[in-house]
Amino acid sequence: MASSLILSSLLLFLVSVSQAQQSFRPKALVLPVTKDASTLQYLTQLNQRTPLVAINLVVDVGGQFLWVDCDQGYVSSSYLPARCGSAQCSLAKSTSCGDCNSAPRPGCNNNTCGLLPDNTVTNTATSGELTQDVVSIQSTDGKNPGRVVTVPRFLFTCAPTFLLEGLASGVVGMAGLGRTRIALPSQFAAAFSFHRKFAICLTSSTTSKGVIFFGGGPYVMLPNIDISSSLIYTPLILNPVSTASAFSQGEASTEYFIGVKSIKINEKAVSLNSTLLSIDNSGVGGTKISTVNPYTVMESSIYKAVTEAFIQEASSMGITRVAAVAPFGVCFSSKNISSTRVGPAVPTIDLVLQNQSTFWRIFGANSMVQVSNDVLCLGIVNGGSNPRTSIVIGGHQLEDNLLQFDLATSRLGFSSSLLFRQTTCSNFNFTSNA
Repeated sequence: MASSLILSSLLLFLVSVSQAQQSFRPKALVLPVTKDASTLQYLTQLNQRTPLVAINLVVDVGGQFLWVDCDQGYVSSSYLPARCGSAQCSLAKSTSCGDCNSAPRPGCNNNTCGLLPDNTVTNTATSGELTQDVVSIQSTDGKNPGRVVTVPRFLFTCAPTFLLEGLASGVVGMAGLGRTRIALPSQFAAAFSFHRKFAICLTSSTTSKGVIFFGGGPYVMLPNIDISSSLIYTPLILNPVSTASAFSQGEASTEYFIGVKSIKINEKAVSLNSTLLSIDNSGVGGTKISTVNPYTVMESSIYKAVTEAFIQEASSMGITRVAAVAPFGVCFSSKNISSTRVGPAVPTIDLVLQNQSTFWRIFGANSMVQVSNDVLCLGIVNGGSNPRTSIVIGGHQLEDNLLQFDLATSRLGFSSSLLFRQTTCSNFNFTSNA
């Protein structure tokens, strides 16, 4: 009697464990991000195909979708092209339908939808086949990585090999996190029914890992610091005109814009043409966030005003200017610049947002670039007189800051420098499976 009771209890336990495994639904997912030393591009690794292959991708925070080179060595038994007129084509907003005049293979099939994969580093776009395949990714509770989960039919676009030109060595495509239904954040949210949110935390190091979270918080860095509990929020702005290299009439931009209203250096307002800070009817102007630009880029008149104010404030702090080192226009001797918790002691830069009390403060760790032992340069470059976007906040300014993009409420949460909190973006606990 006792043995049968034990046996039935054991069976009940095994059934319940089996059901739990089948019904496991992650609350969030996690990907590592590394910084490539030669290109300064941010890279991640995703497992795709059957059998699974680890693929290296450039992270493009405003990119439209995942695109992968299918011409070289793409082998998978679960590859499935999106047929013309299918729900997949509708979700991807594909308006093209075509055939391929050679033997069927990944990237070349008849009666399939097409999209325009875009290398946003070189601003090159081409046509590619919309398709789907298995993707696996690690779940997380926000503190530690958890079990691996699978999306059996993840939509992406095949691209020809030439589109990889300008990307880091070993990369096979780009991971787009932008405002579309087939970008990574929306597909993962739909697959596991969690919030359409994601967060990026880029490391300043080329030897340690930053992190991307898909889903809501917590976002916990060692030693047990929940970054999501103290974010500052500002609206995300939709640019009604696409900023892609190639697009159809009427398409909105998939990139993330924020409403910078003014700029301050050492809390003093910089005099600049504020109309450039707004997006006009043709989609020109405004401020966007980019992970493919290594440094912040400013329209020439904004650049001139900001750099002149920075030079003046630096001079008043006893900092000596030296010859510029390309691509930077403003450099200083590091000999009389002291160090602080948040980097070199230089003038602060504030991007003032929806009101005077809401601003993104950039400290020395994010404003200055060490170009030699004794030279520090202001990590902002001149974007010329007629750029598409007036201010592009680049990767260096994002490092060791956590940014949460909430697609459902169109809101950005940002932490400012994590160095103040005595942690960094390389402090997610990737090593534990607790």
